[in-house]
Amino acid sequence: MSLTQLNTPQRDAIHHLDGPLLVLAGAGSGKTRVITFKIAHLIRHAGISARNIAAITFTNKAAREMLERIGKLMNPGEIRGLTVSTFHSLGMHMLRQEAPHLGYKPQFSILDAFDAGKIISDILLTTHKEEVRKVQTQISLWKNDFKNPQEVLDAAETEFDAVCARTYQAYQDTLSAYQAMDFDDLIRLPVQLLRSHPEVLERWQNKLRYLLIDEYQDTNTCQYQMVKLLTGVRGMFTAVGDDDQSIYAWRGANMENLRLLQHDFPKLKIIKLEQNYRSTARILRAANSVIANNPKLFEKQLWSELGLGEPIHVVQCKDEEHEAEIVVQRLLAHKFEHRTDFKDYAILYRGNYQARIFEQALRNQRIPYQMSGGQSFFDKPEIKDVIAYMRLISNPDDDPALIRALTTPRRGVGAGTLEKLGAYAGQRQKSLFAAAHEEGFQHQVQPAQLEPLLDFCRLINHLQYRATREPAGALTLEMLQTIGYEAWLYDSEEPRPAETKWKNVLELVAWLGKKGEQDGKTLIDLTQTIALITMLEGRDESEVDAVKMSTLHASKGLEYPHVFLVGVEEGILPHQESVDNGMIEEERRLMYVGITRAQRSLTLSYCVKRRRAGEWLFVDPSRFISEIDQQDVKHFGRPGAEPLVSRTEGKARLANLSAMLGAKTGKDGST
Repeated sequence: MSLTQLNTPQRDAIHHLDGPLLVLAGAGSGKTRVITFKIAHLIRHAGISARNIAAITFTNKAAREMLERIGKLMNPGEIRGLTVSTFHSLGMHMLRQEAPHLGYKPQFSILDAFDAGKIISDILLTTHKEEVRKVQTQISLWKNDFKNPQEVLDAAETEFDAVCARTYQAYQDTLSAYQAMDFDDLIRLPVQLLRSHPEVLERWQNKLRYLLIDEYQDTNTCQYQMVKLLTGVRGMFTAVGDDDQSIYAWRGANMENLRLLQHDFPKLKIIKLEQNYRSTARILRAANSVIANNPKLFEKQLWSELGLGEPIHVVQCKDEEHEAEIVVQRLLAHKFEHRTDFKDYAILYRGNYQARIFEQALRNQRIPYQMSGGQSFFDKPEIKDVIAYMRLISNPDDDPALIRALTTPRRGVGAGTLEKLGAYAGQRQKSLFAAAHEEGFQHQVQPAQLEPLLDFCRLINHLQYRATREPAGALTLEMLQTIGYEAWLYDSEEPRPAETKWKNVLELVAWLGKKGEQDGKTLIDLTQTIALITMLEGRDESEVDAVKMSTLHASKGLEYPHVFLVGVEEGILPHQESVDNGMIEEERRLMYVGITRAQRSLTLSYCVKRRRAGEWLFVDPSRFISEIDQQDVKHFGRPGAEPLVSRTEGKARLANLSAMLGAKTGKDGST
């Protein structure tokens, strides 16, 4: 491990051990390197054991990458016991050990957003997705702000707030009865635990003696409280973040936490990392000039030694089809001219809905592309419905799987019966499935309510017996027929989406059949395989030679040699809702994140008119374009600017390019 690879502020950040430290790390300034080298320094030179150090990230992917990088710096013996995890994983780890203090059993269940949404939908007596989502988001924000149901009910000013507060109360009661927690509880409950049990607080402060927090600007109120409690008065932590990249206010992230650090830890040292190792000077100048329009908590200016670089191309297009065509055309021409790979390019956009027309244009030219930040196959609700049954067959004690399977499609078991079952299971420290078979519970419900529940349990037992003996695909298909899943889909959805969902389910069945046959795996083996696939998904993303397509939010932390940032218009970026709600600063930070993804070239595109709700609207280029120093910009397609090739010319040029590419491919003998 050589510290010569580091610049002076990076070295200062690594050596600072005298109390709390905030590292303000601009985009591309080597923050992960600082965290990994600091962990090595703490273990090798500061005498802190790896098992007393925790590095906290926001995503599993970031945690995995960090562990891999530490693994290259140090040998396995040195880092044994080191914690590198997300806030939520750390919270879950604490809760598994301390659950009884909160009246939970250690094998409590964790509900994902879909399962939680289902409970809220039942409380509200509505299946209207948008209504459920709004209430769910509000409850989540309250939890992240550490507000309880009674508190928000007392403070409710509108009818909507009151409805949300009452739903919040009923929702929490249901979760307790199910011995379940949602995602937000994995942070909220550890904070509650540390505040109310001094012996638990002392145990965890002794265990985690040094904390390193990545992407600090994305922390919410609850996460900040967790950090504050764990580090105590000593404040032995390094927080690494960038106030200019705070783009998650809608998810509860609280910029105020950066200000609070200075207030709560008067001895806080601040070190700025301003040298960027990613982008050319022109790209950085554009980023600096845009973000300069936001009020600053901390002043910083990114700079780079990577040369001046190309001007930023700003392309005016007639409409969205023309924009997709021009972007793909420019991408192909650039690739041909510079002999680059498809994976060197990214198309970034503000909202997922913008992707479809670009996908179409890429497919038309047979250009491989890869979506990032989109929905994985295993995350689709209909696939998760089938997997819930598979999980339950593999492990009848999986409570969320039981709740999901029982209610999708409904098996005639009412919410009242389920609540009684949850309460009884909690008292007896048993799973819901086991509790259903106990006489004590069976006496609490009427035979008419009990029978459908026992029928369901018998079905699961029967399938479990067969799952180790019969081919996985055929058994899954038979199970779907038994529960009437296809008919239920068509009853609860419009015909078009129902058909798509059923096709996805059949694709899963075919995959189970094929995989089971090829690898000699039973349905139970395959359930574990799927759990691993979903955990490891996205590992080999960088290996594929394909154009990357991503929302701006999902692109954070990534970098690409050549970036096309599309739809840079008023109403899209900045987003109209954000403009109306006074959130323009957050949109400007989003633009800053987009610009700083680019290493060597950046193209911004916008349309003159766009179709909205079937009507043509004339739109304005984004204010952010005019905030870039015009010396660094080259305009195309607008009056007085560089011409865009006409459509016919463009098509001819593209045909020539394709022919030349084809000839070149043939010569190489590659496919």
